[in-house]
Amino acid sequence: MSLKEINTRIEAALAACGRPSDSAKLVAVSKVQPPDRIAAVLDQGQRLFGENRVQEASTRWPDLREKYDGVEVHLIGPLQTNKVNQALELFDAIQSVDRPKLAKKLADAAQTRGACPPLFLQVNTGEEPQKAGVVPADADAFIAECRQMDLPVLGLMAIPPADEEPALHFALLKKISDRNGLDELSMGMSADFESAIRLGATYVRVGSGVFGQRVYD
Repeated sequence: MSLKEINTRIEAALAACGRPSDSAKLVAVSKVQPPDRIAAVLDQGQRLFGENRVQEASTRWPDLREKYDGVEVHLIGPLQTNKVNQALELFDAIQSVDRPKLAKKLADAAQTRGACPPLFLQVNTGEEPQKAGVVPADADAFIAECRQMDLPVLGLMAIPPADEEPALHFALLKKISDRNGLDELSMGMSADFESAIRLGATYVRVGSGVFGQRVYD
């Protein structure tokens, strides 16, 4: 696949459900990708990227932002509380706010800085013990708690279980979002983003479909 093909499929999925062509954004997941692949995608015009690790992003994006205008980078992987200040400096949005302790740390840091990027709260829709995020039964309370801390909660994010029908999880996330008056949904990856768009995704996170298979050391 390629960036062009992914964008074409996103547009087709939006058209198929009667949504505006700009109502879902592609987050190109650049984690573990070599610099030449990232530069090639930037050269094709992609400007929104997702990173899993604060450390990896810190070695990559400050220089790339100097070379390319309009770059936006979201943290989509887990955030340790001791990396909060660094994350607030690096990222344009944090999509993985997954627990009250982290939310409190973000609120304190934002108070000190006087600013905070938009946040997505991560919901563990499959209630998988190894996966981050609040369980669906606790989602409403977590959203309310974050709002009470004046955190800029933009939307919700989820990663469905690999062995279950993702549409069920997308529909659940959409339901939680709707009843809490949230506008943005980050859901859907390379294998299922069209289903996610059909069920309301406003951000889809695609890595290998854009860059090719990841190369691990």
